[in-house]
Formats: sequence, structure tokens, C-alpha cells
Amino acid sequence: MSRRFRIEHVNRYRYDHSVALNYGEARLLLRSAPGQRVLETTLDLSPAASDYRERGDAWGNRVAWFSLRHPHRELILVASSLVERDAASMPEASAAWEEVVSHLRRPHLDSAAAESVAAREFSLESPLAPWLPAARDYAGASFAGGRPLLDAVADLSGRIRADFAYRPSATEIDTPLSEVLAERHGVCQDFAHLALAGLRGLGLAARYVSGYLETTPPQGEPRQIGADASHAWISVYLPQVGWFDFDPTNGGAAGSGHITLAWGRDYSDVTPLKGVIYGGGMHRLEVGVTVTRVPDI
Repeated sequence: MSRRFRIEHVNRYRYDHSVALNYGEARLLLRSAPGQRVLETTLDLSPAASDYRERGDAWGNRVAWFSLRHPHRELILVASSLVERDAASMPEASAAWEEVVSHLRRPHLDSAAAESVAAREFSLESPLAPWLPAARDYAGASFAGGRPLLDAVADLSGRIRADFAYRPSATEIDTPLSEVLAERHGVCQDFAHLALAGLRGLGLAARYVSGYLETTPPQGEPRQIGADASHAWISVYLPQVGWFDFDPTNGGAAGSGHITLAWGRDYSDVTPLKGVIYGGGMHRLEVGVTVTRVPDI
């Protein structure tokens, strides 16, 4: 069974002074992914860009490059998409996690060897998910000898949900992972980075996934426009089978309401918007994300 969703992601920048030149790179265009088909996706800028180009990055994410070469005090980016998602499913059984580690170190010569070699990149440390013995040890409590990989990752996700408090104002994107572990709080990016550092410390391959999560308001209450937020979770590699998504923030496997925008080694690879401006002084950013399920016809 598949579901369709409409997504609107708005970024509004307001500058104290006029910006003379603005060069930006946006990862706001949905990508195709297993079980996900992008039917429409557009990115509109106001004021209109002087130059606009699209390309793919090293992991197949869609990147929009733009420049504005005329004075402006405000910049609005609106990414609009229509996507179809299949129901999420997990294998009934998976290989023991130690077998997966062994395979990643020395991939077997079979039809999946190239994919396994490529997956090894995601077993290495990255800027925001560094080698951290404390993270490895924390994850290790879920990885008893011989435990199936997917069972262990599900357990780790559940433990992160139970042990860490979700506090939006407690951390910044550059808050060290050691502080997140010590204070036991953070946001979805922090929990994804914690899971990645722990899994990679054990020799497993896991990647950072950015995207959107369908949220359902309490019964009887209307959906709040813009109340949905961009989200982050992880994906773990199972040789000869594929990648499987888990959401540490919500304590389990990702479902059909998880809509993938981009993936990489950590948040620094999938930053929604970055660039350089000349002028402007201080700026204020307002972000609104709305995810709406399209009723079946």
C-alpha cells in the first residue's frame, strides 16, 4: 500500500541591511529512494535568482545552486513536492551483527560486492559523528554476541528514545556529541549523530538521513500549518539486502510517514541551505514545514 504526501518547506531570511550579493546552495529538492517516488518537486526563490542551476552530489542528492546579484532585504525559498511512499517493511530475520562487520571489512565477491564496498564509507567517522568510545560503549549494550543486526539497531533506537530528553533549545548543530551524551538531551540531529557514532564505532555502516515526518495532531484538533518540522534519522546497511531506516528520536523503525530528502555521512553533508552573502548585517530566519497526506481517490 502506498501513500501520497504534499510537502511545503519555506525558508524566509530577513536582513537588517541590504544584501548586495547572495550565493547559495540548497538541498531542498526531494530525491528518489527505495520505496519513495518523487512525482513533483520545485524550488521557487523570491526575489528571483540571477542564476540558477541543479546538480547531483556525491551521494545522489539533488542540489540547487543560485545567485542573486541585485540588492535585497529579504529572501524566501519555497520547496514544494508531491511524493509517493510505499509501506515500510523489515525482513523477518537478519544476519548477526558480527557477520555484517566481517563482510564490510572483506566484502564477498558477489553481485552485491560493489554496494558493500560503497557502504564502507559510512562505517568511517565524520565531522559531526566522530570516533567516541563513550558512544561506542553506549551502543554496545544493544549488541550482544550473535544478535541479529536489525534487532540490535531497533533496540538501540528504543534506548535512545528512553534515555535522552528531546529539548529543541538545548543544543546547537555544533554541540559536541560528548556533551549530548553527558547531558542526556538534544534534538533529532543529535540522536542521529549519537546512533551513527555508536554503530560506526562497532564497525557497522550507517548513514544520516534528512527529511520530513508526517505528524498527526491529537484527536479533535486541526493540523497546524507549519507545525511539522524537518527531521533526521539513520539508515543501516545489511549486506546483500539493502538499507533500513530507524528513527532514534521516536524509538523504532522508520515508517511510511518518513519522507527522505537527502542522505550523507552526517548533517554537514545535507545542510538545507548554505552560502555566502555580501552585506545584510544580522539576519533572522523563519522556517515552516507542512506535510499533508493526499487522500486516496
